[in-house]
Amino acid sequence: MPLDLSLYLVTDATLCREHGLEQTVEAAVKGGVTIVQLRDKHASDEQMIAQAKRLKALLAGTDVPLIINDRLQVALESQADGLHVGQSDATVQQARRALGEQAIIGLSINTIAQLQVSPLELLDYVGIGPVFATESKQDHAQPIGFGGLAALVKACPLPSVAIGGLKASHAISVQRAGANGVAVISAICGQPDPYQAARVFQTAATS
Repeated sequence: MPLDLSLYLVTDATLCREHGLEQTVEAAVKGGVTIVQLRDKHASDEQMIAQAKRLKALLAGTDVPLIINDRLQVALESQADGLHVGQSDATVQQARRALGEQAIIGLSINTIAQLQVSPLELLDYVGIGPVFATESKQDHAQPIGFGGLAALVKACPLPSVAIGGLKASHAISVQRAGANGVAVISAICGQPDPYQAARVFQTAATS
């Protein structure tokens, strides 16, 4: 199954409270989300495993993969499709060894220096950003803007997804920078209508 990064949803349980996490994801996928990352910095592994299993069942038959943020054990026990790690999370080497060759593994990149020391041969994609500052992640690195995004995309041989404070109005700028897609949290999870929010991104990317 080809990896489609065009509209990458990163979940936030707090922002999804109005509709519920599963209902938000289901609506967003119907609206055009192409990949889902389960991210929850406050839940226990057991809670995340149970949530991941529910999402896997929900996504069955959609061709939309489920990626787990940071928690290698959760990815293993839930049989998720892959893992996304940050610079201070489980190592890419650990993830690839544990999850196998078929797993989708992504890494967050913020600088050229980080890119140069990353084991790119073990990765399927990189997440580049944050493009802008965002309230969804308080401990984010220095924003890089579209200029920084373009420079990192150009230097990286792997598919890439831009993240950090991005809205549908930025979709064309992300495309011009050369990224394969846009990753969003609050622009879908925090919206009254997750389906329509995802549709707006899809429309913006093709207009």
